Amino acid sequence: MKQTVKKILSALVLAVFVVVFYGGALLLAVLFAAFTLPPYAQYALWAWAAVTLPLAVVALAGRSWLPRRAKRWMGFGTLGVLVLCLAWCGFGAWRAAIPTVDDDRTGLLREYAPFDEDTKAVRLDGPADLQLSPMEAWNLTLDGATALYPVYSAFVQAVYPDTAEGIYDPQALHEIVQCSGTVAAYERLLDGTADIAFAAAPSQAQLDAAAAAGMEYHLTPIGREAFVFFVNSRNPVTELTVAEIQGIYTGEITNWAEVGGKKQSIRPFQRAENSGSQSALERLMEGLPLMEPEMEDRLASMGGIIREVASYRNFRNAIGFSFRFYATEMVENGDIRLLALDGVEPTREAIREGTYPITETFYAVTAAPVGEPAREERDQTVAAFLDWILSDQGQRLIEETGYVALK
Repeated sequence: MKQTVKKILSALVLAVFVVVFYGGALLLAVLFAAFTLPPYAQYALWAWAAVTLPLAVVALAGRSWLPRRAKRWMGFGTLGVLVLCLAWCGFGAWRAAIPTVDDDRTGLLREYAPFDEDTKAVRLDGPADLQLSPMEAWNLTLDGATALYPVYSAFVQAVYPDTAEGIYDPQALHEIVQCSGTVAAYERLLDGTADIAFAAAPSQAQLDAAAAAGMEYHLTPIGREAFVFFVNSRNPVTELTVAEIQGIYTGEITNWAEVGGKKQSIRPFQRAENSGSQSALERLMEGLPLMEPEMEDRLASMGGIIREVASYRNFRNAIGFSFRFYATEMVENGDIRLLALDGVEPTREAIREGTYPITETFYAVTAAPVGEPAREERDQTVAAFLDWILSDQGQRLIEETGYVALK
Protein backbone atom coordinates (compact mmCIF):
# COMPACT_ATOMS: atom_id res chain seq x y z
CA MET A 1 0.00 0.00 0.00
CA LYS A 2 2.78 2.40 0.96
CA GLN A 3 4.58 1.59 -2.26
CA THR A 4 1.44 2.39 -4.27
CA VAL A 5 0.95 5.70 -2.49
CA LYS A 6 4.63 6.52 -3.00
CA LYS A 7 4.37 5.82 -6.73
CA ILE A 8 1.26 7.97 -7.03
CA LEU A 9 2.90 10.85 -5.16
CA SER A 10 6.04 10.51 -7.27
CA ALA A 11 3.95 10.55 -10.45
CA LEU A 12 2.06 13.66 -9.29
CA VAL A 13 5.31 15.49 -8.46
CA LEU A 14 6.73 14.67 -11.89
CA ALA A 15 3.49 15.73 -13.57
CA VAL A 16 3.56 19.08 -11.75
CA PHE A 17 7.24 19.50 -12.63
CA VAL A 18 6.52 18.93 -16.35
CA VAL A 19 3.51 21.24 -16.37
CA VAL A 20 5.34 24.05 -14.56
CA PHE A 21 8.67 23.96 -16.35
CA TYR A 22 7.97 22.47 -19.79
CA GLY A 23 4.49 24.01 -19.92
CA GLY A 24 5.92 27.35 -18.83
CA ALA A 25 8.58 27.20 -21.53
CA LEU A 26 5.91 26.41 -24.13
CA LEU A 27 3.77 29.31 -22.90
CA LEU A 28 6.68 31.74 -23.23
CA ALA A 29 7.40 30.42 -26.71
CA VAL A 30 3.75 30.88 -27.74
CA LEU A 31 3.69 34.44 -26.39
CA PHE A 32 6.94 35.28 -28.16
CA ALA A 33 5.64 33.74 -31.40
CA ALA A 34 2.43 35.79 -31.21
CA PHE A 35 4.45 38.95 -31.84
CA THR A 36 7.19 37.69 -34.14
CA LEU A 37 6.37 34.53 -36.08
CA PRO A 38 4.03 34.25 -39.08
CA PRO A 39 0.67 32.51 -38.54
CA TYR A 40 1.75 29.18 -40.05
CA ALA A 41 4.65 28.92 -37.56
CA GLN A 42 2.34 29.86 -34.69
CA TYR A 43 -0.11 27.11 -35.66
CA ALA A 44 2.72 24.58 -35.74
CA LEU A 45 3.90 25.67 -32.30
CA TRP A 46 0.37 25.42 -30.88
CA ALA A 47 -0.01 21.91 -32.31
CA TRP A 48 3.37 20.88 -30.88
CA ALA A 49 2.43 22.25 -27.45
CA ALA A 50 -1.04 20.68 -27.47
CA VAL A 51 0.35 17.23 -28.27
CA THR A 52 3.70 17.08 -26.50
CA LEU A 53 2.71 18.60 -23.14
CA PRO A 54 0.24 15.82 -22.21
CA LEU A 55 2.56 13.21 -23.70
CA ALA A 56 5.44 14.51 -21.60
CA VAL A 57 3.27 14.42 -18.47
CA VAL A 58 2.18 10.84 -19.12
CA ALA A 59 5.64 9.65 -20.17
CA LEU A 60 7.49 10.99 -17.12
CA ALA A 61 4.78 10.46 -14.54
CA GLY A 62 4.20 6.91 -15.72
CA ARG A 63 7.73 5.92 -16.57
CA SER A 64 7.76 3.18 -13.96
CA TRP A 65 4.44 1.55 -14.86
CA LEU A 66 3.88 2.28 -18.56
CA PRO A 67 4.46 -0.75 -20.82
CA ARG A 68 7.51 -0.52 -23.05
CA ARG A 69 5.29 -0.77 -26.13
CA ALA A 70 3.26 2.25 -25.03
CA LYS A 71 6.44 4.28 -24.50
CA ARG A 72 7.63 3.28 -27.95
CA TRP A 73 4.38 4.41 -29.59
CA MET A 74 4.46 7.65 -27.66
CA GLY A 75 7.96 8.28 -29.01
CA PHE A 76 6.83 7.53 -32.55
CA GLY A 77 3.82 9.82 -32.06
CA THR A 78 6.03 12.68 -30.85
CA LEU A 79 8.36 12.20 -33.81
CA GLY A 80 5.37 12.14 -36.18
CA VAL A 81 4.00 15.39 -34.75
CA LEU A 82 7.45 17.00 -35.15
CA VAL A 83 7.62 15.91 -38.80
CA LEU A 84 4.10 17.25 -39.48
CA CYS A 85 4.87 20.56 -37.79
CA LEU A 86 8.07 20.98 -39.79
CA ALA A 87 6.26 20.06 -43.00
CA TRP A 88 3.53 22.61 -42.21
CA CYS A 89 6.15 25.30 -41.60
CA GLY A 90 7.90 24.36 -44.84
CA PHE A 91 4.63 24.66 -46.76
CA GLY A 92 3.88 28.01 -45.11
CA ALA A 93 7.35 29.36 -45.91
CA TRP A 94 7.01 28.21 -49.53
CA ARG A 95 3.61 29.89 -49.85
CA ALA A 96 4.88 33.10 -48.24
CA ALA A 97 7.76 33.17 -50.71
CA ILE A 98 5.41 33.23 -53.72
CA PRO A 99 5.45 36.77 -55.21
CA THR A 100 2.48 39.00 -54.46
CA VAL A 101 0.92 42.08 -55.98
CA ASP A 102 -0.06 44.04 -52.92
CA ASP A 103 -0.20 47.50 -51.44
CA ASP A 104 3.27 47.70 -49.87
CA ARG A 105 2.49 50.98 -48.11
CA THR A 106 5.71 51.03 -46.09
CA GLY A 107 7.92 50.55 -49.13
CA LEU A 108 5.98 53.06 -51.19
CA LEU A 109 6.10 55.72 -48.48
CA ARG A 110 9.82 55.29 -48.20
CA GLU A 111 10.54 55.29 -51.94
CA TYR A 112 8.27 58.22 -52.86
CA ALA A 113 8.60 60.41 -49.75
CA PRO A 114 8.53 64.07 -50.88
CA PHE A 115 11.74 66.10 -50.58
CA ASP A 116 13.95 63.08 -49.81
CA GLU A 117 17.26 63.25 -51.64
CA ASP A 118 16.77 59.91 -53.41
CA THR A 119 12.97 60.02 -53.72
CA LYS A 120 11.30 58.52 -56.77
CA ALA A 121 8.65 61.24 -56.68
CA VAL A 122 8.71 63.16 -59.97
CA ARG A 123 10.00 66.74 -59.94
CA LEU A 124 9.17 69.67 -62.19
CA ASP A 125 12.01 71.23 -64.17
CA GLY A 126 11.38 74.58 -62.52
CA PRO A 127 9.29 76.13 -59.74
CA ALA A 128 5.56 75.44 -59.71
CA ASP A 129 3.15 78.24 -60.58
CA LEU A 130 1.50 77.67 -57.18
CA GLN A 131 3.57 77.95 -54.00
CA LEU A 132 1.79 77.39 -50.68
CA SER A 133 2.78 79.51 -47.72
CA PRO A 134 3.81 77.68 -44.53
CA MET A 135 0.43 78.45 -42.95
CA GLU A 136 -1.45 77.18 -46.02
CA ALA A 137 0.64 74.00 -46.08
CA TRP A 138 0.04 73.34 -42.38
CA ASN A 139 -3.71 73.64 -42.94
CA LEU A 140 -4.01 71.49 -46.07
CA THR A 141 -3.93 67.84 -45.01
CA LEU A 142 -3.82 65.15 -47.67
CA ASP A 143 -4.47 61.42 -47.70
CA GLY A 144 -5.30 58.81 -50.29
CA ALA A 145 -5.00 55.44 -51.92
CA THR A 146 -1.60 53.78 -51.70
CA ALA A 147 -1.40 53.45 -55.49
CA LEU A 148 -1.83 57.22 -55.85
CA TYR A 149 0.75 58.22 -53.24
CA PRO A 150 3.48 58.70 -55.91
CA VAL A 151 1.16 61.20 -57.64
CA TYR A 152 0.23 63.39 -54.71
CA SER A 153 3.72 63.12 -53.25
CA ALA A 154 4.90 64.77 -56.47
CA PHE A 155 2.23 67.47 -56.00
CA VAL A 156 3.47 68.12 -52.46
CA GLN A 157 7.06 68.27 -53.60
CA ALA A 158 6.12 70.90 -56.18
CA VAL A 159 3.94 73.30 -54.16
CA TYR A 160 4.55 72.72 -50.42
CA PRO A 161 7.49 74.38 -48.64
CA ASP A 162 10.59 72.15 -48.68
CA THR A 163 11.47 70.46 -45.39
CA ALA A 164 14.99 71.81 -45.91
CA GLU A 165 13.64 75.29 -45.20
CA GLY A 166 13.10 74.28 -41.57
CA ILE A 167 9.39 75.10 -41.50
CA TYR A 168 8.63 71.55 -40.48
CA ASP A 169 10.59 68.34 -40.19
CA PRO A 170 9.85 65.16 -42.20
CA GLN A 171 7.79 63.73 -39.33
CA ALA A 172 5.59 66.84 -39.22
CA LEU A 173 5.17 66.66 -42.99
CA HIS A 174 4.09 63.03 -42.61
CA GLU A 175 1.28 64.20 -40.32
CA ILE A 176 0.13 66.67 -42.97
CA VAL A 177 0.55 64.33 -45.94
CA GLN A 178 -0.50 60.79 -45.08
CA CYS A 179 -1.11 57.60 -47.01
CA SER A 180 -3.55 55.51 -45.00
CA GLY A 181 -5.24 53.81 -47.99
CA THR A 182 -8.59 54.28 -49.72
CA VAL A 183 -10.80 53.07 -46.88
CA ALA A 184 -9.20 55.17 -44.14
CA ALA A 185 -8.80 58.21 -46.41
CA TYR A 186 -12.55 58.35 -47.08
CA GLU A 187 -13.22 57.96 -43.36
CA ARG A 188 -10.82 60.81 -42.54
CA LEU A 189 -12.68 63.09 -44.95
CA LEU A 190 -15.85 62.47 -42.96
CA ASP A 191 -14.31 63.14 -39.55
CA GLY A 192 -12.49 66.24 -40.79
CA THR A 193 -8.92 65.03 -40.23
CA ALA A 194 -8.15 65.15 -43.97
CA ASP A 195 -9.00 67.94 -46.40
CA ILE A 196 -8.39 66.15 -49.69
CA ALA A 197 -8.21 62.43 -50.48
CA PHE A 198 -6.78 61.09 -53.73
CA ALA A 199 -8.61 57.90 -54.67
CA ALA A 200 -10.86 56.06 -57.07
CA ALA A 201 -14.59 56.71 -56.88
CA PRO A 202 -16.18 55.76 -53.53
CA SER A 203 -17.98 52.45 -53.13
CA GLN A 204 -21.68 52.34 -52.36
CA ALA A 205 -20.84 51.50 -48.74
CA GLN A 206 -18.68 54.62 -48.53
CA LEU A 207 -21.45 56.75 -50.04
CA ASP A 208 -23.88 55.29 -47.51
CA ALA A 209 -21.48 56.07 -44.66
CA ALA A 210 -21.24 59.68 -45.83
CA ALA A 211 -25.01 59.99 -46.02
CA ALA A 212 -25.40 58.53 -42.53
CA ALA A 213 -22.98 61.19 -41.25
CA GLY A 214 -24.90 63.96 -43.01
CA MET A 215 -22.01 64.48 -45.43
CA GLU A 216 -21.45 64.14 -49.16
CA TYR A 217 -18.33 63.70 -51.25
CA HIS A 218 -17.27 66.11 -54.00
CA LEU A 219 -15.12 64.51 -56.70
CA THR A 220 -12.74 66.38 -58.98
CA PRO A 221 -11.42 64.13 -61.79
CA ILE A 222 -7.65 64.54 -62.14
CA GLY A 223 -6.45 61.53 -64.16
CA ARG A 224 -7.13 58.07 -65.53
CA GLU A 225 -5.74 54.60 -64.97
CA ALA A 226 -6.39 51.10 -66.31
CA PHE A 227 -7.98 48.46 -64.10
CA VAL A 228 -6.03 45.36 -65.09
CA PHE A 229 -6.23 41.62 -64.60
CA PHE A 230 -3.12 39.47 -64.53
CA VAL A 231 -2.02 35.85 -64.36
CA ASN A 232 1.20 33.93 -63.78
CA SER A 233 3.54 34.50 -66.73
CA ARG A 234 3.57 30.74 -67.36
CA ASN A 235 -0.18 30.66 -67.86
CA PRO A 236 -0.81 30.34 -71.65
CA VAL A 237 -3.95 32.50 -71.48
CA THR A 238 -3.17 35.97 -72.84
CA GLU A 239 -6.59 37.58 -73.08
CA LEU A 240 -10.12 37.35 -71.74
CA THR A 241 -13.39 39.09 -72.45
CA VAL A 242 -15.15 41.20 -69.84
CA ALA A 243 -17.93 38.60 -69.84
CA GLU A 244 -15.38 35.86 -69.04
CA ILE A 245 -13.96 37.96 -66.17
CA GLN A 246 -17.47 38.31 -64.79
CA GLY A 247 -17.99 34.56 -65.15
CA ILE A 248 -14.77 33.81 -63.24
CA TYR A 249 -15.64 36.13 -60.35
CA THR A 250 -19.22 34.87 -60.03
CA GLY A 251 -17.86 31.31 -59.89
CA GLU A 252 -19.55 30.18 -63.14
CA ILE A 253 -16.20 29.66 -64.90
CA THR A 254 -13.96 27.54 -62.72
CA ASN A 255 -11.36 25.99 -65.04
CA TRP A 256 -8.79 27.60 -67.31
CA ALA A 257 -9.69 25.10 -70.03
CA GLU A 258 -13.04 26.92 -70.38
CA VAL A 259 -11.24 30.05 -71.59
CA GLY A 260 -8.53 28.49 -73.74
CA GLY A 261 -6.00 27.52 -71.07
CA LYS A 262 -4.76 24.32 -69.49
CA LYS A 263 -7.06 21.98 -67.64
CA GLN A 264 -6.61 23.28 -64.09
CA SER A 265 -8.85 25.07 -61.65
CA ILE A 266 -8.92 28.88 -61.57
CA ARG A 267 -7.87 30.53 -58.32
CA PRO A 268 -9.38 34.03 -58.36
CA PHE A 269 -8.06 36.51 -55.80
CA GLN A 270 -9.92 39.58 -54.58
CA ARG A 271 -9.03 42.64 -52.48
CA ALA A 272 -10.23 44.09 -49.18
CA GLU A 273 -13.79 45.41 -49.10
CA ASN A 274 -14.10 49.12 -50.00
CA SER A 275 -10.52 49.31 -51.30
CA GLY A 276 -10.18 51.17 -54.57
CA SER A 277 -9.50 48.08 -56.66
CA GLN A 278 -12.25 45.99 -55.03
CA SER A 279 -14.74 48.81 -55.63
CA ALA A 280 -13.62 48.87 -59.27
CA LEU A 281 -14.27 45.11 -59.54
CA GLU A 282 -17.75 45.57 -58.08
CA ARG A 283 -18.52 48.24 -60.69
CA LEU A 284 -17.25 45.90 -63.41
CA MET A 285 -19.56 43.12 -62.17
CA GLU A 286 -22.59 45.36 -62.86
CA GLY A 287 -24.64 43.91 -60.02
CA LEU A 288 -23.62 40.27 -60.55
CA PRO A 289 -22.93 38.45 -57.26
CA LEU A 290 -19.27 38.08 -56.39
CA MET A 291 -18.01 34.73 -55.16
CA GLU A 292 -16.65 34.58 -51.60
CA PRO A 293 -13.04 35.79 -51.52
CA GLU A 294 -10.16 33.58 -50.47
CA MET A 295 -9.10 34.40 -46.90
CA GLU A 296 -5.78 34.09 -45.09
CA ASP A 297 -4.38 34.59 -41.61
CA ARG A 298 -1.93 37.41 -40.97
CA LEU A 299 0.13 38.61 -38.05
CA ALA A 300 -1.58 41.66 -36.52
CA SER A 301 0.50 44.77 -35.81
CA MET A 302 -0.05 44.39 -32.04
CA GLY A 303 0.47 40.63 -32.01
CA GLY A 304 -1.95 37.79 -32.57
CA ILE A 305 -3.55 36.69 -35.82
CA ILE A 306 -6.24 38.38 -37.90
CA ARG A 307 -8.28 36.90 -40.73
CA GLU A 308 -8.21 38.98 -43.91
CA VAL A 309 -8.92 38.75 -47.62
CA ALA A 310 -5.92 36.96 -49.11
CA SER A 311 -3.44 39.01 -51.14
CA TYR A 312 -2.81 37.82 -54.66
CA ARG A 313 -0.14 35.13 -54.75
CA ASN A 314 1.38 34.19 -58.04
CA PHE A 315 0.29 30.55 -58.27
CA ARG A 316 0.28 29.08 -61.75
CA ASN A 317 -3.53 28.93 -61.74
CA ALA A 318 -4.11 32.33 -60.11
CA ILE A 319 -5.81 35.43 -61.48
CA GLY A 320 -5.78 38.80 -59.76
CA PHE A 321 -6.46 42.45 -60.43
CA SER A 322 -5.12 45.86 -59.53
CA PHE A 323 -4.46 49.21 -61.07
CA ARG A 324 -1.82 49.14 -63.76
CA PHE A 325 0.71 51.10 -61.68
CA TYR A 326 1.01 48.28 -59.13
CA ALA A 327 1.35 45.48 -61.62
CA THR A 328 4.07 47.15 -63.70
CA GLU A 329 7.04 46.12 -61.55
CA MET A 330 6.07 42.43 -61.53
CA VAL A 331 5.51 42.52 -65.28
CA GLU A 332 9.05 43.86 -65.73
CA ASN A 333 10.36 41.09 -63.47
CA GLY A 334 8.63 38.49 -65.63
CA ASP A 335 6.47 37.17 -62.78
CA ILE A 336 3.04 38.04 -64.18
CA ARG A 337 1.37 38.86 -67.48
CA LEU A 338 -1.26 41.54 -67.90
CA LEU A 339 -4.26 40.21 -69.79
CA ALA A 340 -5.72 41.91 -72.83
CA LEU A 341 -9.45 42.50 -72.39
CA ASP A 342 -11.77 42.24 -75.38
CA GLY A 343 -8.61 42.10 -77.50
CA VAL A 344 -7.11 45.39 -76.20
CA GLU A 345 -3.85 45.56 -74.23
CA PRO A 346 -3.83 47.89 -71.15
CA THR A 347 -1.35 50.41 -72.56
CA ARG A 348 -1.27 54.12 -71.76
CA GLU A 349 -2.26 54.83 -75.36
CA ALA A 350 -5.32 52.57 -75.06
CA ILE A 351 -6.28 54.30 -71.80
CA ARG A 352 -5.84 57.75 -73.38
CA GLU A 353 -7.85 56.81 -76.46
CA GLY A 354 -10.54 55.05 -74.45
CA THR A 355 -10.23 51.74 -76.31
CA TYR A 356 -9.27 49.69 -73.25
CA PRO A 357 -12.62 48.55 -71.80
CA ILE A 358 -11.94 49.13 -68.07
CA THR A 359 -10.53 52.60 -67.56
CA GLU A 360 -10.95 54.13 -64.11
CA THR A 361 -10.91 57.84 -63.35
CA PHE A 362 -9.19 58.86 -60.14
CA TYR A 363 -10.15 61.92 -58.17
CA ALA A 364 -9.22 64.58 -55.68
CA VAL A 365 -12.06 64.17 -53.19
CA THR A 366 -13.38 66.58 -50.58
CA ALA A 367 -16.33 66.28 -48.22
CA ALA A 368 -18.91 68.76 -46.94
CA PRO A 369 -22.20 68.64 -45.02
CA VAL A 370 -25.18 67.87 -47.26
CA GLY A 371 -26.58 71.05 -48.76
CA GLU A 372 -23.49 73.15 -48.05
CA PRO A 373 -20.98 74.31 -50.69
CA ALA A 374 -18.06 72.03 -51.47
CA ARG A 375 -14.82 72.65 -49.62
CA GLU A 376 -13.19 74.00 -52.77
CA GLU A 377 -15.95 76.61 -53.11
CA ARG A 378 -15.32 78.11 -49.67
CA ASP A 379 -11.58 77.51 -49.14
CA GLN A 380 -9.25 79.45 -51.42
CA THR A 381 -6.26 77.22 -50.66
CA VAL A 382 -8.13 74.03 -51.60
CA ALA A 383 -9.50 75.71 -54.74
CA ALA A 384 -6.07 76.96 -55.81
CA PHE A 385 -4.49 73.55 -55.21
CA LEU A 386 -7.14 71.71 -57.25
CA ASP A 387 -6.88 74.27 -60.06
CA TRP A 388 -3.11 73.78 -60.12
CA ILE A 389 -3.49 69.96 -60.28
CA LEU A 390 -5.64 70.44 -63.39
CA SER A 391 -3.11 72.84 -64.91
CA ASP A 392 -0.42 71.80 -67.38
CA GLN A 393 2.11 71.40 -64.55
CA GLY A 394 -0.11 69.19 -62.41
CA GLN A 395 -1.16 67.06 -65.35
CA ARG A 396 2.47 66.71 -66.44
CA LEU A 397 3.36 65.25 -63.03
CA ILE A 398 0.53 62.71 -63.40
CA GLU A 399 1.85 61.64 -66.80
CA GLU A 400 5.48 61.45 -65.72
CA THR A 401 4.58 59.42 -62.62
CA GLY A 402 3.12 56.75 -64.89
CA TYR A 403 -0.60 57.49 -64.99
CA VAL A 404 -2.67 59.10 -67.75
CA ALA A 405 -3.57 62.76 -67.46
CA LEU A 406 -6.96 64.17 -68.37
CA LYS A 407 -5.41 66.56 -70.90
